[in-house]
Amino acid sequence: MDKFKRIPHGSVTSPRGFQATGVAAGFKRSGALDFALLVSDVPANFAGAFTSCLFAAAPVQVCRKRVLASETIRAAVINSGNANACTGESGLANAEATCVLAANKLKLNPDDVVVSSTGRIGTQLPMETIKKGLELAVAKLSADGGNSAARAIMTTDTVPKSMAIEFELDNVLCRIGAMTKGAGMIDPSLKVPHATMLCYITTDVKISNELLAQIVESNAEKSFNRITVDGDMSTNDTVIVMANGLSKVEITPDSANAETFRQALLEVMQQLAREMVMDGEGVTKFVHVEISNAQTQNDAKLCAEAIANSLLCKTAWFGGDPNWGRVVAALGYSGAQFTPEKVDVFYDKLPVVKAGGDAGTSEDALSEIVRKREFTVAVDLHDGEESYWVWTNDISYDYVKINADYHT
Repeated sequence: MDKFKRIPHGSVTSPRGFQATGVAAGFKRSGALDFALLVSDVPANFAGAFTSCLFAAAPVQVCRKRVLASETIRAAVINSGNANACTGESGLANAEATCVLAANKLKLNPDDVVVSSTGRIGTQLPMETIKKGLELAVAKLSADGGNSAARAIMTTDTVPKSMAIEFELDNVLCRIGAMTKGAGMIDPSLKVPHATMLCYITTDVKISNELLAQIVESNAEKSFNRITVDGDMSTNDTVIVMANGLSKVEITPDSANAETFRQALLEVMQQLAREMVMDGEGVTKFVHVEISNAQTQNDAKLCAEAIANSLLCKTAWFGGDPNWGRVVAALGYSGAQFTPEKVDVFYDKLPVVKAGGDAGTSEDALSEIVRKREFTVAVDLHDGEESYWVWTNDISYDYVKINADYHT
């Protein structure tokens, strides 16, 4: 078999011992699914990574506390349509009360429950709707419910984002399942404790919280922290990984199994990150921005993020305009240290800028590239040995329409 085999119609319930569902509780005026519940049959070790926004939402604060204080968890409650952010002490009390209500329904301890919310900022969480959601969701929990849960956490997403893979460890097939949502307000800077993007990942391997946290932090830096849709970091960004150990395969530090698991988890996280950019609000282009031969990795990162978040670059890409002046301008104001006269820029393999000036490639040839659904903007600074990459997108008329009209 392939090292990591994608499971058709896979989801968070593909690994052993997980159940989930998505129901319509009434958060969304449309009547669409808006409330998800994910449960492990047994206590699961876990790790989390969260937004570094100072206005962290109430559910993020609750999840951070769980990661620091709880050894295991059993359930996650996720609502879409209300972010429960910037809601003060009442919002925090409501987030905790949600955990208590879920625990009572599932016959668990409140510390066994984590909670996430996504939607409009600044409005209090309607607890009667939470109660209704729990009544419906507990009754519908199923080992086949992962894909409905993925639909329930969507806001402006156009498609649900759900997947699972299987791989072999010690001659045992193990699985990782996942769901995520996010199409706008996407520029995560996830931190292990210390647009909204929500991501829940499940696995049936056995692994300690400490080792899982190390792997999640390392992988987040090469996946979710490398994407930007619009340069806006959310108040609610959350990644939770649950490992219930039902495969009986244990992951120990510095082992071959640990490296295989890290690679498998990275494949899942990168695929979900890519899908979020592809499904960004109004997006028509997926753009790889690659910086090479910088003096420091921070210089490379500054350059990559300046291009990836430039509204002038993004609107040019939407229009199929190869305007490289916008790219070098972004490099110039990025704050990175480099020598402009050394800089080369390429669109895919075609030279655009050579030694800081026009490379002479025809505009028609360059236009053909930037009109594609997916292309690469590569910059060689010729000033060192460090590199960095970011996945980004264009900005279209629809992005403005969606965010001008958005009212959950």
